[in-house]
Amino acid sequence: MIHPTAIVHPDAQVAEGVEIGPYAIIGEHVRIGRGSRIGAHSVIDGWTDIGEECQIFHMASVGGIPQDLKYRGEETWLRIGKRNIIREFTTLQPGTVTGIGETVIGEGNLFMAYCHVAHDCVVGNRVIMANGSTLAGHVVVEDYAILGGLSAVHQFTRVGESAMLSGGAMVGQDVLPYTIASGNRATSAGLNTVGLKRRGFSPDTISAVKKAYRLMLRSGLRLDEAIARIREEVPMSPEIVHFIEFAQKSERGICR
Repeated sequence: MIHPTAIVHPDAQVAEGVEIGPYAIIGEHVRIGRGSRIGAHSVIDGWTDIGEECQIFHMASVGGIPQDLKYRGEETWLRIGKRNIIREFTTLQPGTVTGIGETVIGEGNLFMAYCHVAHDCVVGNRVIMANGSTLAGHVVVEDYAILGGLSAVHQFTRVGESAMLSGGAMVGQDVLPYTIASGNRATSAGLNTVGLKRRGFSPDTISAVKKAYRLMLRSGLRLDEAIARIREEVPMSPEIVHFIEFAQKSERGICR
């Protein structure tokens, strides 16, 4: 299952059933889970842990040193969960000691060609990053988010659960869960109702999220005033609680 032209360090941990294509390079501290496939000419390096059944396509660069001038070769990690698809020329990099010390990627994500995930990012589950989308360092992307092609997210910014970035969006502030952000610099463009329906959100839940969205972003109220109104007027549910708490924790401000 390992092509004879591949270079695999003798200390790398490669589980049963792993396929490694021609001219791929696997570094000393790499661990690859059962059933994963590593494409031709890809490079897996650094302290990198790859879960089971991942597909890493040709020419991907996974685990190379972070693009941070403060990095001095410390042991920092890139941790990738199960069943991720990492397409051609994608770059995924580990954390730094000045950050959280690791970059963490959940399960079932799709990184299309030429995506970039920088150091100390946290990407949830079932996220889709379309071609050429980019995360700067210390970015958090929650579950089920979709990043359109050529979109970019500023460092220390968060993208909420089931949010969607339109193609080419330049995001410099937090994008609330369940919303759409678009433009340069990105502003809120409504709710991702299609995404919520596809996830199976009930009509009542979607209606409650719409009301919370209008109060938060379209009422002209200050954030604390909007949250107070939401608590008074919108039935509390896990989705509404998350919507409120995400806004309260924002340090860069909310994309409005």
